[in-house]
Amino acid sequence: MVPEDVKKRIEELRKEIEYHNYRYYTLNDPVITDYEYDTLLKELIDLENKYPQFASKTSPTQRVGSKILDGFQSVRHPYFMYSLDNAYSMDEIVEYDKRIRKLSGISEISNLEYVGELKIDGLSIRLKYERGELVLAATRGDGRVGEDVTENVKTIRTIPLILQKAVDIEVRGEVYMSHAEFKRLNSIRQRQGLPLFANPRNAAAGTLRQLDTSEVSKRHLDSFIYSLEFPERHGVKTQWEALRYMHELGFKTNKESKIIRNFEEMKKYFDRYEKIRYDLDYPIDGVVIKVNDISVQSLLGFTAKSPRWAIAYKFPAEQARTRIIDVTVQVGRTGVLTPVAHLEPVKLAGTTVKRASLHNFDYVKERDIRIGDIVLVEKAGEIIPQVVKSIKEERDGDEKPIKLPKSCPVCNGPVGKLDEKDVAIRCLNPYCPAKLEGWIEHFASRKAMDIRGLGNKLVTKLVKNGLLKDPGDVYELNVETLSKLEKMGKKSAQNILDQIEQSKKAPFNRVINALGIPMVGEGTARLLGEKFHSISELSRANEKELMQMAGIGEKVARSIIDFFSMPQTKRMIDKLISHGIGVIHELPLQKTRPLNNLKFVITGTLSKPREEIKNRLIELGASVTNTVSSKTNYIIVGENPGSKLSKAKALGIKSLDEDGLEKLISQLSKKKSS
Repeated sequence: MVPEDVKKRIEELRKEIEYHNYRYYTLNDPVITDYEYDTLLKELIDLENKYPQFASKTSPTQRVGSKILDGFQSVRHPYFMYSLDNAYSMDEIVEYDKRIRKLSGISEISNLEYVGELKIDGLSIRLKYERGELVLAATRGDGRVGEDVTENVKTIRTIPLILQKAVDIEVRGEVYMSHAEFKRLNSIRQRQGLPLFANPRNAAAGTLRQLDTSEVSKRHLDSFIYSLEFPERHGVKTQWEALRYMHELGFKTNKESKIIRNFEEMKKYFDRYEKIRYDLDYPIDGVVIKVNDISVQSLLGFTAKSPRWAIAYKFPAEQARTRIIDVTVQVGRTGVLTPVAHLEPVKLAGTTVKRASLHNFDYVKERDIRIGDIVLVEKAGEIIPQVVKSIKEERDGDEKPIKLPKSCPVCNGPVGKLDEKDVAIRCLNPYCPAKLEGWIEHFASRKAMDIRGLGNKLVTKLVKNGLLKDPGDVYELNVETLSKLEKMGKKSAQNILDQIEQSKKAPFNRVINALGIPMVGEGTARLLGEKFHSISELSRANEKELMQMAGIGEKVARSIIDFFSMPQTKRMIDKLISHGIGVIHELPLQKTRPLNNLKFVITGTLSKPREEIKNRLIELGASVTNTVSSKTNYIIVGENPGSKLSKAKALGIKSLDEDGLEKLISQLSKKKSS
């Protein structure tokens, strides 16, 4: 029997946390500190873990994201989701107003009200609630069929899981990424050597289609809700009333919306937001005007593609001409060499631009951009200045080609590509000072040593204070040293040290991956971990021995040997070995690998994180793939399995739940040992 006060406390916590979510994310007016909020959330998580019978799909704990999705199911919309017609000049808006008045029978002197709304540059979304609870979130798709992205949308704090009233309702809005979040995300991707998102809209769209809901949660998407479907069912008679009603229910609506009563007010509204669009922290690409009276909207109806009662006034894209006066090369935290153009100062999107990205050296070569060129510059997503193209017709012969560096401008080490598919040129010296923070972040990452709490902010502090000069120094840290750092008490320091101690149990293949050997990723690390049983043994391997392994060619073998031949590597390895890391392979005996040569696929939500189950299978000798094929031996099935299970059944592949997997491992282990 569960005490009644436990159930009551869980319900109280859920209501209180959602209220604070609303105050913080929707109203931007928090009434408690972050610490107090975190304390409430932790209490709820602990209670839900202890009493799983009270689990709820609408609990605020669902917002942190924990599921790995198989894919996205198609959703047929019950009504067509129209897109808006566009206008690009005030003359077109004047003609639109005349056309609306003629179609509706409202004369020019009559009071035809519009509602002005900002056109958010994001991703259109449809939300469905039953009795006030979110049951579906779907993308627009082609207007008739979209995708079910409910689990990902649950991570968006401004989208309520439970409304203020228990109503059946459908609304439409826009999911977007703020400029600040876009900048933060691209900064992380640059450090990791990943391609940058071109603009916030692409970033939002890419995020919403992530299969890892925890990754979606980390990217802090936001929303504005602007359309109430079937408003007459809720006694709503105007668009302005609809915005107020949706806000009362708990949705985030845009406070910049305004009732427009005449053409003069409309022009002022357009002009204002065209001027201040870059001062807003969210991307807009225009302004939308909608007929306010819903009965007039019904009278006007729709064309084949768009509502007649609304139109978008699109702002012109802003570019500027200037000249490249020099090019320097920046070295990122993963060693990526990025050419940066120094420009004659030019006004662009409300700021003076003096530098712009040239992305990579392939980009420069493809577009034949040179020092001295007159170029077109724009801001990607109104944030990152970039050179779009050179104007070759204006060359005078004094322009100079942009040359690929022969060595790293920071450490003078060798440069090159990690593999043929890599676009980026990188510094290949793992001990380059410019790469140190990124290297240690990689060392602590989930697929390496998995040291939770050792994130980029703390790593930056430790490196700047001279406490980390290579990953081996991580294991030299102590409570006294850590607790002296800003905003770091003894309890927090001890928590991090506990995680560092726990990381010593990491499988050997993850230790190899953590070392950051150039050209050695997760897959190659796994191959090396199967053949070698300690760091010392791996460090003594010769080129011939390495190249005999499937999947390792001459370049990778040479990179491994060069890495271990460096004096700095030897010092780092000595530190790791002194702390018991990489000393003996966890699974040196063949009998401990009962799943050798078996291929698995995982689908659905399991009781443990999918990555944890995947790593265990690999350590036991299996291979784990994302795709079901005739070569698959078993499919592991959790709750809410996707289309993979259907395909597996069609191919006659045996399915296992978690208990079935444990029985299989036990049976095969006994067989191996007998």
